[in-house]
Amino acid sequence: MDFDLSDEQRLLQETVSQFIQNECPPARLRELFDDEVGYDPVLWKGLAELGLAGIHLPGEYGGSELEILDLAAVSETLGSLAAPVPFLSHSLASLAIALGGSGEQKKRWLPGMASGDTLASVALAEEGGGWLPDQWKLGSGDRLSGAKEIVEFGGQADLFVVGLEGGRLGVVDRNASGVEIQRIEAADRTRRIVRIAFDETPVERLEEGGSEVASRVLDVGLVLVAADAFGGASKLVEMSVEYAKNREQFGVTIGHFQALKHQLANMAVEVEPTRALYWYAAHALDHVPDEASRSAAIAKSHITERFMQVARDATEAHGGIGYTWEGDTQILFKRAMFDRVFLGTPRLHQERAADLAGW
Repeated sequence: MDFDLSDEQRLLQETVSQFIQNECPPARLRELFDDEVGYDPVLWKGLAELGLAGIHLPGEYGGSELEILDLAAVSETLGSLAAPVPFLSHSLASLAIALGGSGEQKKRWLPGMASGDTLASVALAEEGGGWLPDQWKLGSGDRLSGAKEIVEFGGQADLFVVGLEGGRLGVVDRNASGVEIQRIEAADRTRRIVRIAFDETPVERLEEGGSEVASRVLDVGLVLVAADAFGGASKLVEMSVEYAKNREQFGVTIGHFQALKHQLANMAVEVEPTRALYWYAAHALDHVPDEASRSAAIAKSHITERFMQVARDATEAHGGIGYTWEGDTQILFKRAMFDRVFLGTPRLHQERAADLAGW
């Protein structure tokens, strides 16, 4: 692999970045913190028109047929801007149907998902943090009773791809009988999460692929979260350097102080090398399948930990303003908290990586 993005991938990142900065500047982002929906449907529709809702889907269903690295490059950009859009959960749900759905199921659901007209989310974790397919206990038949936790933008989704017993996946319509959605107040205001309870709720199982589809969806999710975390961490380094150049104390900018110079340098050293982890994991998912799961686990566990550490350091570098609601560092700090736990903690995936390596 050429360890760099192509010109087309960089153009994709620039296009997405410019669109979000124009349509969702910081003032608009803060307005959405108190909005019941939690994201701007017009912004999401605009991104869908750019092709992001179906970037990885087959062309016959309206997708662009791009690779996982393209998905991850977009995720990095969204993370750097703390974009309040359901790209992550929607991408994983549509990927699950593309991989595991029958021909009829794909025709029924994927065109609407590729266009952005249908919003979907994944409901995987069960009580106690069971993110892995072999930990799922919900649903042995064609009806579900139980609950799923930490469902991103589940309150707005039209469809849920649900993790089932035996590592299988099924689809539930939000308007199906027995579905109860409970909003969960979380620190990260750029995502809305819910708990979904099912009471004898009908589920349509994905007919193809078995548990390997769920494992693939999880691995892709780990890479997308890692890319989001890299984008957020890189942005915090950039913000901290800019603040140090402009904030004055004792008649000079604080960037002149050696202790802060060292702290900023250490932050950059913590973040920049991790880019290759998510790039290679994304590449492996498409081209080196034997290394894909371990690479995804390593990328997610390591980069989300670095994001948390850099968020702490950036908050310190900003001094008092770093802790306040008016400051922007707190937005990314809270996003780091979500990235760290979504789809499993760093400890969980460190252990998985060791197991997959045979250690």
